[in-house]
Amino acid sequence: MNSVLQSITEDGIADFLASTPEFFERHAELLASVQLSSGYGGRAISLQERQARLLRDKIQSLENRLAELICHGQDNLVMAATLLSWTRRLLQTAQARELPGAIVQGLASDFQVPQAALRLWNVDEAYAGEDFAAPVSDDIRAFTAALRAPYCGANAGFEAAGWLAQPAAAQSLALVALRAGPNAPVSGLLVLASPDAQRFHSGMGTEFLDRLGELAGAALSRLTRPQHAEAH
Repeated sequence: MNSVLQSITEDGIADFLASTPEFFERHAELLASVQLSSGYGGRAISLQERQARLLRDKIQSLENRLAELICHGQDNLVMAATLLSWTRRLLQTAQARELPGAIVQGLASDFQVPQAALRLWNVDEAYAGEDFAAPVSDDIRAFTAALRAPYCGANAGFEAAGWLAQPAAAQSLALVALRAGPNAPVSGLLVLASPDAQRFHSGMGTEFLDRLGELAGAALSRLTRPQHAEAH
């Protein structure tokens, strides 16, 4: 008998119970008599109670996850509505020269961005005297052309921060390249700024900023020279 017991392993018992569910039907009293640690202060509880607690914990975890998904869904709906409002503002701007102001004002009012500014290059001669067409350095152009995703992080003395109304208050920045389309050349740079050093940080996702840049760049293409004119 002892040799038989010695040959039985925990894995063997587990395999037997998994493949023989009717065992507990024949020995239902075991479910109530087997005592296990509760996991809550070391008190012994029955197998049935332990299983019930595990199920309650799993249900609670699923409920928390569902609540989190609902919250994210509601946040996404709010963000989508905000983006729609901002885009509508751009579509309703009749005068092309007013678009940069509409973009910046919309970012402040719709997205609560404390400060924003932008610069365009290769603008049509009709808009050459506007603030948004003020000259920028070759370094800015090269930096913007090299951006594969928006820069988000501390204001490390970026030249573009000087375009803001209050550069000294800009502790964190998002720098977004502007293009008329996904494969179009860079036509400008959008600057978002906050006095909160964590508002724009290197660990944040940039997908939404990418969408903002695409929409703004497409709208602002009304101000730039056609490419065939730039070649001359």
